[in-house]
Amino acid sequence: MLRTTPGRRAILGLAAAAALTLSMGACGSESEDSGSSGAPAPSASADTSLADKVPADIKATGKLSIGTDSSYAPNEYLDSDGKTVIGFDVDLFNAVAQKLNLTTEWTSATFDSIIPGVSSDKYAVGVSSFTINADRLKEVNMVSYFSAGTQWAAKTGVTINPDDVCGKKVAVQTATVQVEDLEARSKKCTDAGKAKITIDQYQKQSDATNAVNTGKDEAMLADSPIVAYAVKQTNGTLALVGDIYDSAPYGYVVAKDQEAFANVIGEAVQALIADGTYKTILDKWGVTAGAITTPEVNPSV
Repeated sequence: MLRTTPGRRAILGLAAAAALTLSMGACGSESEDSGSSGAPAPSASADTSLADKVPADIKATGKLSIGTDSSYAPNEYLDSDGKTVIGFDVDLFNAVAQKLNLTTEWTSATFDSIIPGVSSDKYAVGVSSFTINADRLKEVNMVSYFSAGTQWAAKTGVTINPDDVCGKKVAVQTATVQVEDLEARSKKCTDAGKAKITIDQYQKQSDATNAVNTGKDEAMLADSPIVAYAVKQTNGTLALVGDIYDSAPYGYVVAKDQEAFANVIGEAVQALIADGTYKTILDKWGVTAGAITTPEVNPSV
């Protein structure tokens, strides 16, 4: 799901609903906790040739400080202890750091404070499901590592065609571009003399998912990794419907004067793709559909 804040795909997943009540100041270091994924975090072996390319000041500390908005399962959210940041993004970037022979220190922050924090050297990297766009590329370097778009889901066995949902009841999180998507689809329905779409809006994605699970609504749509994770959590009662569309890359955020380091991060992601760790992590969190084959630094968008 895309918020009205440009480029941010941010949603509360099933396991993160309670995290809203927790302080955004919580911190967590790299963790082996399996979180709600039910599997330990995969690890990666250091690559000496890549570690040698890490800037001297970062190499001297041996640690990367990372800013993240930990309210967004399965990408980044707080574990049940209310402190440890876990998720797909966390596992993957921890593996990137391991390739570079570095450790990580994750700090929860408000989403809109992360890029300024990277630019001011408060954080070495921002990892928070940032969609790469032209405005952000003016401020920072960004390294692509994943692709996300909109995805639909419905009860397993139910036939739903996202291109023909006139007269259907569809669940969606409020204040997202998916609402606009549904409104445009509904207008096409009524313009064609068909029944409108009943758009049921929920404050939390978990509530939208439950509405489909209980049969209150016939389908839902949201950000692709979030829907894939929600489907995985239902143990087969829900299924993905149709293809991902309106896809865009997520990117790691690195300061504008650290392009060389951004390039090294890109090489580390490529190494994880090559050795299979990347796929293992995506499989663990049920977000394999967003896999890329080649990371890029400051790609054209």
